[in-house]
Amino acid sequence: MSTTEGFFIDWDGNARSVDDPGGGYLCETDRVAKYVAVTTKTGTLVHEGTFYKTMDDIAKAGIKASFVPGSHPWGSKEDGF
Repeated sequence: MSTTEGFFIDWDGNARSVDDPGGGYLCETDRVAKYVAVTTKTGTLVHEGTFYKTMDDIAKAGIKASFVPGSHPWGSKEDGF
């Protein structure tokens, strides 16, 4: 699991911390490649994203995303979550 501070965009367009992605998921990050792999605790890949060091970096990329804490659910009832 990553201990690197940073952020990624989830499949709902929210910004999440790589240290606390929520949903029981873990993040593996590659800061050089700017890559985030979101996995289950058993290692199944469920989402891939771009690594951003700060929320300002997300805004500079032209992405409008609100930060959500790990307690915020992934997906919605319509998505089956």
